[in-house]
Amino acid sequence: MLSCRCFKLLVRCSNFTVGYGVASATYPTNRQPASALAKILADGRVLIQIAATDIGTGTYTILTQVAAEALNVAPSKVQVQIGDTQFPKSPGSGGSWGAASYGSAVHEACMAVRSKLNASPGETYEQALARRNLKEISAQVESKPDGATKKYSMHAFGAQFAEVRVDPDLGMVKVTRFLGVFGAGRILNHKTAKSQMIGGIVWGISQALHEETHLDERYGNFVNNNLGEYHVPVNADIPNIDVMFLDEKYPYVNPLGVKGVGEIGIVGAGAAVANAIYHATGKRIRDLPITPDKLL
Repeated sequence: MLSCRCFKLLVRCSNFTVGYGVASATYPTNRQPASALAKILADGRVLIQIAATDIGTGTYTILTQVAAEALNVAPSKVQVQIGDTQFPKSPGSGGSWGAASYGSAVHEACMAVRSKLNASPGETYEQALARRNLKEISAQVESKPDGATKKYSMHAFGAQFAEVRVDPDLGMVKVTRFLGVFGAGRILNHKTAKSQMIGGIVWGISQALHEETHLDERYGNFVNNNLGEYHVPVNADIPNIDVMFLDEKYPYVNPLGVKGVGEIGIVGAGAAVANAIYHATGKRIRDLPITPDKLL
């Protein structure tokens, strides 16, 4: 869902026209069934196994945090093992469901093994295992959505703000500032979440100004199917991007209250740029990317 607010007052900066645009964003909160194994070892270390993936978004980090919090141990005592089909089954990364699916399974497995050990008040895990003459104790749990989506609307939300400078003679567009503000439930790790949002915004700017495939209508082939001919932005095309998260608690989505921060970063980003260009030029371009020839 996209919306815009455009300003009537145009601003001139040197030879450029400055425009401001905003767009709203929403993305559904998703969760897939996932299983995880949590094991407490005799020396108090914790082992987590789940057939999850880390595509650079910080899965190792957040699952370590989730396990450490659930078992009340230092993150340095937690070892997370993922990426092996021999581990308990889980979905792949995609659809903004990774943290919600993997995290819920790890959290529930940790709570299950903690309950199974049933350490006495003031007793460490090492002491509890020694008292029961155990070298380790484990629990495996399959975590599934509980049907709350049938009762409640579950979405992450955002507002994207863009500033552009347009050369009226050449039709060239430069994004000079960008801000994204999001309500995405509980943020497990602000550093990795912010990084994902920045990546999504870069993708949205690229969608608005750069990326386009060309189809050979005779044979149905894409003729620019490589990075030598498919245009993507470089560092000089991207401004400093600021990201803010709202403090949001929503208990119905999953045991951790997370909504996912993958796709929501791109939703609205391209529209904010297009709205800013409209503010700067008065031209409403609805065919992306917005290249100079469309503004002249």
